Amino acid sequence: MTYRARLREFDNILSQEDVDLKKLKAIAFHGIPDDQGLRSLCWRLLLNYLPLEKSSWNLCLAEKRNLYKQLIDELIVMPGSNESNGDVTCDDHPLNLNPDSQWQAFFKDNEVLLQIDKDVRRLCPDISFFQQPTDFPCIKIVNSKEEVRLHRRVQRIVLKSANVERKGLGITKIALTTKKANEDYAPMAEGKEAHWEVVERILFLYAKLNPGQSYVQGMNEIVGPIYHAFASDPDISFREYAEADCFFCFTNLMSEIRDFFIKSLDETDHGINKMMNRMLNQLKVYDLEVWLKLHQLDLKPQYYSFRWITLLLSQEFPLPDVLRIWDSLFSDEKRFDFLINVCCAMIIIVRDRLLGGDFPSNIKLLQSFPPMDVQIILSKAMELSKIKL
Repeated sequence: MTYRARLREFDNILSQEDVDLKKLKAIAFHGIPDDQGLRSLCWRLLLNYLPLEKSSWNLCLAEKRNLYKQLIDELIVMPGSNESNGDVTCDDHPLNLNPDSQWQAFFKDNEVLLQIDKDVRRLCPDISFFQQPTDFPCIKIVNSKEEVRLHRRVQRIVLKSANVERKGLGITKIALTTKKANEDYAPMAEGKEAHWEVVERILFLYAKLNPGQSYVQGMNEIVGPIYHAFASDPDISFREYAEADCFFCFTNLMSEIRDFFIKSLDETDHGINKMMNRMLNQLKVYDLEVWLKLHQLDLKPQYYSFRWITLLLSQEFPLPDVLRIWDSLFSDEKRFDFLINVCCAMIIIVRDRLLGGDFPSNIKLLQSFPPMDVQIILSKAMELSKIKL
């Protein structure tokens, strides 16, 4: 099928009053064209953010985007900011040991924020996108006189008296370490926001709303490609709300893969250990010789496929290739079964090097997968998916 024919097929499916999700998945599985913001729209449907009834889209988007504004208003605030002159003698103050104290929550939030800030400042370093300013910064935050910009909370101390130590706080030093701007992505000037700052806010809100799971390192690699797709949409009416839409799509995706990020669930049916063992079992069927070689070397899947599966291969390939792989993963009728086949395909494609290699060379090969046309890997994965297990 020609490129133009594919565009017409997408247009035909998306122009219907009721989008046929099965047909959309069938065509999107083989890649979504970069033109006309198709990927951005299709991912919103594939990640269960937009309803299939087009007549409901405007109302759904308005409600979700308004809800996101409320979340920013309610959750990205400074505890104690309403107290006059930061007087620590007020009812709620930084040394208040009451677990309901806003300051207690603030200190816990900062521990999470430190990790988020570190991770998002290094997001997709091979491209400049995340360092660039967004056309749609959150005006309420960038123009605020309060310290509500998250990177400031990481870089500055809230209390006038630094280095306060108090038993029971769980923090021995309240003063936060200042980052050197030249080590990572630097914040924008007043009134502007870099894309990485927007991603930081998305992740912080997710952590606040999911305290049982909070933020786990690597989630930045999951949200990054989604945000990039949405913030690059040529349709300005969608691009303007990339942050809000990305937040809800990311939340929906995490609800499906959250078990990968929770250590206590490693051994469940959808936990990461079960997924890695499943990959190894399928590899044994697909290519016994390679499986035996890895087994003889005691090259366990934890050494390489933990990252592959947990981060949906987002760190193994350049961003454009990740977007293409995710078209197939999000369109997978069996939801992420295809991910296992992609992982097996990656191993089988480099089988000759693996069979001739020793432990050090093979683990280096699998941990730093060689550059190649991603379509070769996907075609092999599709071929494997037809094999009866």
